[in-house]
Amino acid sequence: MKNLSRLLYYLRPFRIQALWHVFFNLLSILFSVVSLMMVIPFLRLLFNKQPLVHTPPPLFTPTAAWADGWFNYQMTQLIVQQGKPQALLFVCILVAVIFFFKNLFRYLAMYAMAGMRNGVIRQIRSDAFTKVLALPVSYFTEERKGDVITRLTSDVQEVENSIISMLTIAFTEPLTVLAYLFTMFFISPQLTLFVLLVLPLTGAVIGQIGKTLKRKSHLAQERLGMLLTIIDETIWGMRIVKGFNAQQQQTAKFETENKAFYQVSSSMLRRRDLSSPLSEFMSISVVALVLYVGGRMVLSQSLSLEAETFIYFIVVFSQIIPPAKSFSTAFYNIQKGLASVERITKILDAPVSIRETENPVPLTAFNHSIEFKNVGFAYDRQPVLSGIHVVLPKGKVLALVGSSGAGKSTLADLLPRFYDVTEGEILLDGVNIQQYRLSDLRNLMGIVTQEPVLFNDTVFNNIAFGMHRPVTQEEVEEAAKIANAHQFISQLENGYHTPIGDRGCKLSGGERQRLTIARAVLKNPPILILDEATSSLDSASEKLVQDALFRLMQNRTSVVIAHRLSTIQHADEILVLQKGQVIERGTHTQLLGKQGVYKQLVDLQAF
Repeated sequence: MKNLSRLLYYLRPFRIQALWHVFFNLLSILFSVVSLMMVIPFLRLLFNKQPLVHTPPPLFTPTAAWADGWFNYQMTQLIVQQGKPQALLFVCILVAVIFFFKNLFRYLAMYAMAGMRNGVIRQIRSDAFTKVLALPVSYFTEERKGDVITRLTSDVQEVENSIISMLTIAFTEPLTVLAYLFTMFFISPQLTLFVLLVLPLTGAVIGQIGKTLKRKSHLAQERLGMLLTIIDETIWGMRIVKGFNAQQQQTAKFETENKAFYQVSSSMLRRRDLSSPLSEFMSISVVALVLYVGGRMVLSQSLSLEAETFIYFIVVFSQIIPPAKSFSTAFYNIQKGLASVERITKILDAPVSIRETENPVPLTAFNHSIEFKNVGFAYDRQPVLSGIHVVLPKGKVLALVGSSGAGKSTLADLLPRFYDVTEGEILLDGVNIQQYRLSDLRNLMGIVTQEPVLFNDTVFNNIAFGMHRPVTQEEVEEAAKIANAHQFISQLENGYHTPIGDRGCKLSGGERQRLTIARAVLKNPPILILDEATSSLDSASEKLVQDALFRLMQNRTSVVIAHRLSTIQHADEILVLQKGQVIERGTHTQLLGKQGVYKQLVDLQAF
């Protein structure tokens, strides 16, 4: 019920379109009913199955008898004045006109629904993507990327189908069925009551199957998410897959998930495809019962039901079968859609652990120092950092050193609030960073990651990424020159406007890293967070990147996860981390003199 309420919430802004949808559907149904109501009585008069009516009915009364008498009188006048051939031609043209308007209003109803359903989907997708951007970094370490992508794409598409079906169930088909039931009631109240007693049985059978469809749909979307994860990982790591001859291994993983997805999807589709034939069988069974009961009424002398009236009733009742089938199909689609809404809701309702303060302290510049004050951090109640205390004055360089898993990256991630401390506090100019607006805090920082993060765009747009003002060509080129990137960029086919491929795959490792450095240079932040990554580069590329990093760090307050001795030697203070704690601190010379862990790391170059 909660998921249905969430879906209805998104429909609220489109109330006007919904009203137009209902209005045009009513007109379409009205013309459909009129076409049926006029043809059979006219044919009975035309072929002498009923006496002509030469006397108009008395004053208007809202009864079936008055409507029947008035219509028969008008048709009699037409036959007498125009003759039977002309009267038949007139009625045929009138029926064609009525069906034209019926389908015109049906199209207008669908036209109104198109904007409504697409508007809802657009808003759901927008809200989900906005929420993804607001979620903490930790969320994406736990969730599979393919599953998140599936929720934003395939699940949203299922919701669109669900919206169409919901409108079908809520407005279109119920109104159609009610209109025909109303007509049937005027023809024969007894038979209509019998139909109303039998029809709910078909709904109960269909409902039981629909419950299982929702569960199957949920499983199918989860399997699709896992499948997309394998595809994404394989494409991203294609060099490694081929280099290690792991094609068969990846194929086996893919086929396992593909088979599981096939099995779940096949089971779901079989149940869904059962809806239409089952509903048709149930409807025809009801028709057979009505034929039997109505036939007995015609044959009985005690009940007043003429054969022509009974045939007319059956014709009208047969018009209920198509909307009844659509109703059952729509019910199944809603079950699938609600399963997708449930998966999307897990994103929309995911907790945002990094909270903005209600009354943020203004922050436009960095003036004095950064202080980690007895900082501790735990992830899933597992301690990662504890007792970290260090003061970093403006313009100084703090190097973080330690073996893999010591907590270096986590400590650096606390400063831009990718995570929040669980103990102590981090002060920037004497104020807890949680008191600042997140955007203001991060505007003061430039981040260069160990693995270059580039987008499938041009060189220019990658360097200018994240700038909140127009950037000139000259500014981008100047940043590239400082990052030792201008020369290789100029040699590209279209220079700064050359697309670099997915994640910068058209560039070398050193070129990718120099682009990320140029991005940080262009931002010109007072605080730099640098995860130095040069160990995988050749000597020439490493020298260019190192030179670019030194230029970037000039006159900036820097927190560096150091991997090279040349960087560490120039640091104003070095923290040696082990199992989340600072075990040594000092300058390069001081730490070498202690003959401790730092000395061992330097000797082994194991940073």
